[in-house]
Amino acid sequence: MTVTDVIKKRYNRTSKFYDYMDTMIKDEVRKKVLSHAYGKVLEAGVGTGKNLQFYPDNCEVTGIDFSPGMLEKARTRIQGKTNVTLLEMDIQNLDFPNDFFDTIVGTCVFCSVPDPDQGLKELRRVCKPDGKLIFLEHIRSEKQMMGVVMDILNPLVVRLIGANINRKTLDNMERAQLHLDQVETEGMEILKFVIASPNK
Repeated sequence: MTVTDVIKKRYNRTSKFYDYMDTMIKDEVRKKVLSHAYGKVLEAGVGTGKNLQFYPDNCEVTGIDFSPGMLEKARTRIQGKTNVTLLEMDIQNLDFPNDFFDTIVGTCVFCSVPDPDQGLKELRRVCKPDGKLIFLEHIRSEKQMMGVVMDILNPLVVRLIGANINRKTLDNMERAQLHLDQVETEGMEILKFVIASPNK
C-alpha cells in the first residue's frame, strides 16, 4: 500500500466528521478567497465541498479529490448546480492537459498531499500562463517555540487524520516555480491566503 493509499484511507474515515474539523475557516474568509476565482476553475482537494456555494456565478468549477468518502459528501452540495463537476483524482497526477484552467484553488490541501512539490508542479502545469493560483493554507509557525511544538505533534496528527501541521508550504510553492504575488495572514499566524502566478 502506497503512502497515497494510506492517506486516502484516513480521509475516507474522517469524511464522516470532517465538516466539524473544517470550522476553523469562516464563511467570510471563504468568500474573500473565492471572490478572486474566474473562468474555468480547478478546485484541487475539494473535500466535502464547503467552498462550492461561494464561487462567483461566472465560474465553471471542476472539483477533484482523491477520497471517495469526501466526494460523496461534496455531491450532496451540488444538487441543482450545473456549473460544477466532481471527479476522483490525485493532485500529484492530474488528468488534464497543460494550460487548461484560468484559476486553481486549494484550501487546506497541501497539508495532506504526500508529495507537495509534485502536487504544486502539477497545478502549475495545468494553469494557463496568464491564470492564477489561489490558496488558503495552514503552515508551520515561524515562532520558534510553536514551530517546535508543531514538529513534535505532527506524527500523531498525521497518523490520526492524514494531515501534516508543520509543512513549509510557502517554500514549497516557490520551489514549484510559483510566483507569490500576494501573501496575507488570515486570523491565525499559521493560516495564509496566497495569490500566485504560474511564472511560465
